[in-house]
Amino acid sequence: MGKVDENKQQKLEALFKSAYDLFLTQGISKTSIHDIVQKAGVAKGTFYLYFKDKYEIRDRLIAKTAGRLFMAAHDALEQAQIPAFEDKIIFIVDYVLDEMAKSRAVLRFISKNLSWGIFRQAITKNESDAEIDVMGFFHKMVTENPDVKLRAPETMLFLIIELASSTSYSTILENDPISYQELKPYLNESIRAIIRNHVIE
Repeated sequence: MGKVDENKQQKLEALFKSAYDLFLTQGISKTSIHDIVQKAGVAKGTFYLYFKDKYEIRDRLIAKTAGRLFMAAHDALEQAQIPAFEDKIIFIVDYVLDEMAKSRAVLRFISKNLSWGIFRQAITKNESDAEIDVMGFFHKMVTENPDVKLRAPETMLFLIIELASSTSYSTILENDPISYQELKPYLNESIRAIIRNHVIE
């Protein structure tokens, strides 16, 4: 990487860090582009080289943050050496939600804003970013289990992500209608049902 490219990358990372810190501490609605560039120490024009508005940087941050969680879950899964495909998916979901439960600010940021559209779009825009290659990770899990044949695997992943993110938010943050620990067995049972519904016998 040349000096110019390195400088661009540093500015981009500064914008990501600045926006992430501000979104976590004061929320998206109360954060302006001026706040982001001022904290990052870059010009406003630099922001617009990379993002059209604060919602685009939010979407990219959500995908990056969620992607890092999935990659950490993948590393933990390899250590755990779980053979069954269904159990692997449950392990990943449990790991990601348990990690988000440790940081309520991160949970608020991700779960409240995470949707399949944002997630998929951000991954597509950043195919070179290994940190958020969640689709590649998912397809690797499928190929590692050749005995498992799935119908509409992306639809299955969509259903699992939407179910897990929407139900975990209120149970972790507000214990509503029950606590997350009480919800977990029901959530896992529902995820298993989704997987089985997509397995071709």
